[in-house]
Amino acid sequence: MSNVIPEVTDVHVGRQAIYDRQGDIAAFELLFRNSPGARSATNGGALATSQVMVAAFTTVGLEELAGGRPCFINLTADFLLGELPVPFAPEHAVLEVLETVDVDDRLVAGVASLVERGYVIALDDFVSGSGHERLFALATYVKVDFLGTTAAQRQAILDVRRAYPHLKFVAERLETAADVTEAHERGYDLFQGYALSRPAVVTARTLSASRLRCVHLLGLLMAPDVGLDRIVSIVSSDPALSYRMLQAVNTAATGAAHRVSSVHEAVVMLGTAQIRNWVTLMLIGDLTEAGEEQTADILVHAQLCRLIAESTGLSGDEAFTAGLLDAVAGLLGLPVDTLAGKLPLAAMVRDALLHGTGPLGDVLAAVQAHEHGTATAAGADMLPQQLAALAWATKTAQAIRSN
Repeated sequence: MSNVIPEVTDVHVGRQAIYDRQGDIAAFELLFRNSPGARSATNGGALATSQVMVAAFTTVGLEELAGGRPCFINLTADFLLGELPVPFAPEHAVLEVLETVDVDDRLVAGVASLVERGYVIALDDFVSGSGHERLFALATYVKVDFLGTTAAQRQAILDVRRAYPHLKFVAERLETAADVTEAHERGYDLFQGYALSRPAVVTARTLSASRLRCVHLLGLLMAPDVGLDRIVSIVSSDPALSYRMLQAVNTAATGAAHRVSSVHEAVVMLGTAQIRNWVTLMLIGDLTEAGEEQTADILVHAQLCRLIAESTGLSGDEAFTAGLLDAVAGLLGLPVDTLAGKLPLAAMVRDALLHGTGPLGDVLAAVQAHEHGTATAAGADMLPQQLAALAWATKTAQAIRSN
């Protein structure tokens, strides 16, 4: 068995607070960052938007980023026109129409479609005469750049309230105390800028998803008759994909938080359309391809847990998930409770990972002891399952390479 460790990478998401008139944090704007100390984005367009979405929803987690508050996310025309997917539910974010987007009939229709689906729209860095006035009836927020406008221009923008009383105005790029005072006196609803707080960068460690698997899975998901078991098989074969699908259940699925016990259940909850959307964004985000041998140790560990559990009458899917997360935590250098705490896991899986209790806890302990060479004589009975797990992992990797 190869001892090469799957590639571990740090992902970074910038966030800047948006305050209400009482001075409380009402929302955050999420920003692409390529390093912990970066003050601005080096990538732009769809790439940056995709990386922010993937990092926020499937790696860092919205709860950690925003604590239940709305998140403002910049969208390029590709997303507004429906050419690239918006993969999360409407309640999770406010979609910002960038000032660089040309507003034509197609763009208006695309934004109208998003609004019909329940998404909230903000016009970023609005300037009178830009053509973005066509979106006033569809938007909820208008963001006004104090650094790039004069007082007269800002007043002219506010005057549209008479015709569109539903609009809320966000004063952004407030650089001085005088800017903040003006914004309050003119009746802005929300406030953002360096005079209030600077962007902070949140960093999380994760495994890089295999681009090869993503391409393979995306091809399958495009087929009208793709079987659920095939999707589960591909997702389960990549630890990073598995982890991200479990994380996405927490934030991308609609409704209250749901506890899942397996990758299979996460796939069912998300559905093929949502999985296709996330995989598309992962590919656009140019996630680094991991070699097939790099994930072998994780897959063998998870599959061995499955086989041992099934031999005692327990759920193989739940054991596979517990084994997978147990191995991923070790490779990321994170306490397993830190990793599992971010996921909507069923009680049996959570107890096994966090406390080593319950029947799945016994399975994990037995497999760990066997792999570390500390098992009792009874542990020799695991050798057939270990060979079977190794054969499965090898076959899985070969099958993926051939597609």
